[in-house]
Amino acid sequence: MITDLEAMQAALAEARLAAEAGEVPIGAVVVHEGAVIARGQNRVLRDLDPTAHAEIVAMRAAALVLGNYRLLSCTLYVTLEPCAMCAGAMTHARLDRLVFAATDPKAGAAGSVLSVLNHPQLNHQMTVEQGLLGDEAAELLRSFFRERRG
Repeated sequence: MITDLEAMQAALAEARLAAEAGEVPIGAVVVHEGAVIARGQNRVLRDLDPTAHAEIVAMRAAALVLGNYRLLSCTLYVTLEPCAMCAGAMTHARLDRLVFAATDPKAGAAGSVLSVLNHPQLNHQMTVEQGLLGDEAAELLRSFFRERRG
């Protein structure tokens, strides 16, 4: 049975792999029944796909594992607050729970900029928790962009 901390550490490992590949370092894992069933990292540059955010990559893989696009009883762990696209996909997937590390003051759709998740007019609500390893995730992003600018 994986803990929240272990799952977020796995997401951070995916983020580091994304950085090594030249992608913005964001990673995600999907947990179902206490085990990681899917992993994802930003792949927009490698796949030439504007939708290949870490969360989308992980949810696509989880759907294949479960044989269902509904990710019922699943928790998604991601190193950065989801954008509007990812938040919308999480709602459509019917995730039970989202745990994200760092807030995104530029594009966050879990309350920082927009409140897409758990909007009262949407037909699905999920538990949302934030801040787990947030400092570490934020520093990974800051150092990545500092290197790119330097």
